[in-house]
Amino acid sequence: MIIKVYGDKRSLGEAAAEQAASAIRNAIRERGRARIVAATAGSQLEFLDSLTAASGIDWRLVEAFHLDEYVGLPMTHPGSFRKMLLEQLIHKTEIVNYHLLDGDGDALAAVRKVGAAISSAPIDVAFIGIGENAHLAFNDPPANFETEEPYLIVNLDEACRRQQVGEAWFADISQVPKQAISMSVRQILKAKELIAVVPDLRKAAAVKASVEGVVSPMTPASILRTHANTTIYLDEASASLLTADARSIAQSIFTHRVCN
Repeated sequence: MIIKVYGDKRSLGEAAAEQAASAIRNAIRERGRARIVAATAGSQLEFLDSLTAASGIDWRLVEAFHLDEYVGLPMTHPGSFRKMLLEQLIHKTEIVNYHLLDGDGDALAAVRKVGAAISSAPIDVAFIGIGENAHLAFNDPPANFETEEPYLIVNLDEACRRQQVGEAWFADISQVPKQAISMSVRQILKAKELIAVVPDLRKAAAVKASVEGVVSPMTPASILRTHANTTIYLDEASASLLTADARSIAQSIFTHRVCN
């Protein structure tokens, strides 16, 4: 795992986007197309803004997959991740081949349909975040580290649902759906490259547990340390609880790997 720390969300997002754009260009150059997974949330705004402005990408050769979506939430709702994916990525590029998770319809059918599509070929790069409870996608603790199913219907824990209220997508917790469609942990790990964009002080405890704690389903994002090509982008706030040793390695920045 490589950790990179930047002074603020904007510089973090720009740097992560530079690496992401390079991964996409390389895949297109080597195989004639790129297959990506995209996270959508407030934490990803600066990153996606910079990525969609990157030069030298023929977005018509990019196939995009959705990381997660609520069950029972219409796409018109401000908290819909389909809505965010369309607004933050699809409509700002020329991506024509994309797969949305329709959680407002037949959720099981969406799981099967998109699961079959993503399983048809390797994913070149996945853009992910880490939740305040250290979730990956909507894999809340204790996360299922074993299933090979590409997508799951999961129950959302209270901490996850309260995070959505804190991000102002919902007025109160009663409005937050209790279930979601989520890419599985093992499917996330199948991507050739993982780029995690994790800004903000509210993520600091989850970052510390994921980077310095034991690898455990109770800290879902800790599993990222088992992947051969993971880079986590932090700002000063989200890195603020890391030990001096971890911060020293991270600050020496682009050539050192953090290992446990």
